[in-house]
Amino acid sequence: MKNAVNDGVWSGTWVARRLGVELEGDEHLTDLLGMALRRNPKRAHLLVSHVLGKHVPQSPAVVHGHGVRLGHRVRALLGDAEAAHAVVLGYAETATGLGHSVADGLSLAPYLHSTRRPVAGVTPAGGFEESHSHATSHLLLPEDPALLAGDGPLVLVDDEFSTGNTVLNTIRELHARHPRRRYVVVALVDMRSAEDAARLDRFAAEIGARVDLVAAASGTVRLPEGVLEKGQALVAEHERADAVPGAVPGAVPGGEVSRVELGWPAGLPDGGRHGFTPAHRARLEAALPGMAARIADALPDGSRRVLVLGFEELMYAPLRLAAELERTVPAEVRYSTTTRSPVLAVDDPGYAIRTRLAFPAHDDPADGPGERYAYNVAGAGFDTVVAVVDSAADTPALHAPDGLLARLAAHAPHVLLAVVPAHEPHLPERPAMLPEPLRGPAFSSYAPDEVGWLLQDLSAVSLEAPTEEREEAVQNGGAHYAESLPVEYQPSERYQALFHAALETSADRIARAVGVVTETVLTERGGTPVLVSLARAGTPVGVLMRRWAEQRYGTELPHYAVSIVRGRGIDANALRWLAAHHDPRDVVFVDGWTGKGAITRELAAAIEKFERVEGVTGFDPEIAVLADPGSCVRTYGTRDDFLIPSACLNSTVSGLISRTVLRADLVGPDDFHGAKFYRELADADVSVAFLDAVSARFPEVRDEVDAAVKELPAEDRTPTWEGWRAVERISEEYGIHDVNLVKPGVGETTRVLLRRVPWKILAKAGAGADLDHVRLLAEQRGVPVEEVHDLPYTCVGLIHPQYTRGATGADGRAVNV
Repeated sequence: MKNAVNDGVWSGTWVARRLGVELEGDEHLTDLLGMALRRNPKRAHLLVSHVLGKHVPQSPAVVHGHGVRLGHRVRALLGDAEAAHAVVLGYAETATGLGHSVADGLSLAPYLHSTRRPVAGVTPAGGFEESHSHATSHLLLPEDPALLAGDGPLVLVDDEFSTGNTVLNTIRELHARHPRRRYVVVALVDMRSAEDAARLDRFAAEIGARVDLVAAASGTVRLPEGVLEKGQALVAEHERADAVPGAVPGAVPGGEVSRVELGWPAGLPDGGRHGFTPAHRARLEAALPGMAARIADALPDGSRRVLVLGFEELMYAPLRLAAELERTVPAEVRYSTTTRSPVLAVDDPGYAIRTRLAFPAHDDPADGPGERYAYNVAGAGFDTVVAVVDSAADTPALHAPDGLLARLAAHAPHVLLAVVPAHEPHLPERPAMLPEPLRGPAFSSYAPDEVGWLLQDLSAVSLEAPTEEREEAVQNGGAHYAESLPVEYQPSERYQALFHAALETSADRIARAVGVVTETVLTERGGTPVLVSLARAGTPVGVLMRRWAEQRYGTELPHYAVSIVRGRGIDANALRWLAAHHDPRDVVFVDGWTGKGAITRELAAAIEKFERVEGVTGFDPEIAVLADPGSCVRTYGTRDDFLIPSACLNSTVSGLISRTVLRADLVGPDDFHGAKFYRELADADVSVAFLDAVSARFPEVRDEVDAAVKELPAEDRTPTWEGWRAVERISEEYGIHDVNLVKPGVGETTRVLLRRVPWKILAKAGAGADLDHVRLLAEQRGVPVEEVHDLPYTCVGLIHPQYTRGATGADGRAVNV
């Protein structure tokens, strides 16, 4: 089918012919979509919407109308009673305007869109990942946390529903916090495969909710073998020919730039980043005619073709201004926005992205400086461009010689700048003081000088649930693993004997690793490092590192334990306490070992976010670990994957402290994360015995440590992330399709057998005594152990995928440790 956007030729022809990509589906699918090539290693092609107003300038009435009609369909689906209790959630950056428009059509519901711009002092109400995107992390920052706390329908709006992964991630995250009975997924095009559609149906059944889909069109994309490599080669070939980035035919330097004052209503949000209610919509509707009139008055006489250009996530305000302008001026008005997405431009009628203007980011973005783009603007014959940005983006970089305004002025005789005030949400007062660290013997069995716990004591709260119940809740989206605790099963006498035997045989090896990592930290960090262990696996290691420094040099290193939660980040209040009492540059984060490196990545992202939000810099996200079998860090005692006996037990080898807890009803925005002190398990406690057994070997291994440390400067310690790649491969080979259910290394495998619902254990062929305790636990839980030859770890634990209660062991029976 032909499409009139590009000279009567369908704007996906160029990609289809060169890559063999086929677009199949509804009769009008090619009216809605063209294709281009991504400059992105994760996916070769990009479906380019003709009606979204992002990459292709379009009539604002067409853009807004598509969203409104989808909103009408959602309202008809829900009925007015349910629609009145719904919340509409759009995805940044591409679907922020579409989500607003759907909310307009629904008319009764408030609107919120995800964002990649953190705001100082605003605590995220959630977050999720969009794995294929150029920028993957989304934040949810409602000014009113109650916006996402209700149980009415949640309407999720995206421009393209390709695999469903992003929607699944969103629902899983939000359902764990505030379960709902109904979700509606809205998209301009539904391009899922039958397998992806079935996966969403299964997921809905697992969480006990109804999930409906509303789309303007549906179809599929047929991708030939090797399409990613072919696409990357094509991009490389064409970009070599593009000698001057951002330069396109038809540039005529010297266009005039001026500013137009909109008269934006005071207090009216600029969009849905922090929430946009029906009352806000009514205020905007009343103000639009006056603001559009000011733009019309500023247009040069004789303007025939006008582009209103929005800015990344700021899509809705420019769209509505453009639509009102289109109604009131004789000129042809088109609308599109700038974007973060890197796309190859090819000046061919059969290609969706004909031209590209590149310019530096101008809003002090959270992920640092970088290129931004305006597509299909140059060479499109616009005599006036109205650039609409928010006040956070009205910076010197916007007005610089290589900035957006200058780029636009090279291709249009007139450029008008309209600035919308960026909404500043009302923030509650934060307490000036945080509590002092908890210390033994009141909290933990460690001596008070060995560690201070930056946690709150939840010992009086009942948080434990059977392993089977926790696994089912975590996997079906009903809970996050940090919202409850596993029951602290006490191991059998046979297993405890194995722990003591393992400690006796491995104490020297652990002592050497403690010495190497401590000497590395002391040499490379200098001064007096502040050890901050990641509770709880890192805490025994932090204590041992502190003991090494004290025994050898008489130096008493400060040592604290803080909470970090996968998917939720590090405890920001603990970082605030540390920054108030120590120089962040002295802080060294400590953990027991690396598995696939998920916590390594989590910490790096959390520190970056903390610095952006709080304005406090200096924390180094590099983790010092005893063992780094995953090759995820530079500072380690060894990269061997061996048995560290502190992984064999739960709280009874970790100062009688539980895993950390993060649950909204127990941990407020100004509280430390929580944990429990199991005083009642004192008779079984071996925490200090473990520390004493290892530190007693320090004098014996000193010479070996010194020799190893001397060799370190000549070694290449650059992380290879070999473990992460292995985990991704295993996840696919075993049909799990979720790296979070693959736990590599002896320590992580032990945790799987003690705290999760194991499916099977992969053991490296020929592994010896390091796996005795793993084989014993696997035998007790009825879990098969499969020997594998090409394993980079000594063993890997696989958590039962798609778990339902009763599927604990290999034979489906529920068993206890």
